[in-house]
Amino acid sequence: MEERKNINRGYRKLIVWQDSIAYYALTCDVLQGTPFELKKVSGQQIACVDSIHRNIAEGYCRRSIKEYLQFLNFALGSAGESVSGWHALQAANQISTAQFEKVDGAVYKLENGLIRLVQSLQVKRETNEWSDTLLLRESNAAYKATNAL
Repeated sequence: MEERKNINRGYRKLIVWQDSIAYYALTCDVLQGTPFELKKVSGQQIACVDSIHRNIAEGYCRRSIKEYLQFLNFALGSAGESVSGWHALQAANQISTAQFEKVDGAVYKLENGLIRLVQSLQVKRETNEWSDTLLLRESNAAYKATNAL
């Protein structure tokens, strides 16, 4: 299959976007086979996790730092919503401790990466060091810095 590339699809190279896709796949795996009475709760959990990668992509495609930051903050909000959902599912014994630890570890890494990326981009915006042509390079550099902490 041919990989289609253009400047608007550059978000696919962002590590934070790749991690958010992996988190979505993990969420779907953990919630697969959910009993019928929990389908609505599981659907909401999947939806909020799904919105993380969508907001990263939409913000990137807007091509302005103001809108990019706005959508990264939406992604952070969805990540927070998902964490709350996992805590509720664990408290109600609807997922195992092992499942909780796995998803919590994934979203923790993702949240920290998003926080670091937002902070880095805010500094660049405030110091006028931002160029919309540097979107991919700037985003990955800030996200990788999270792992160095």
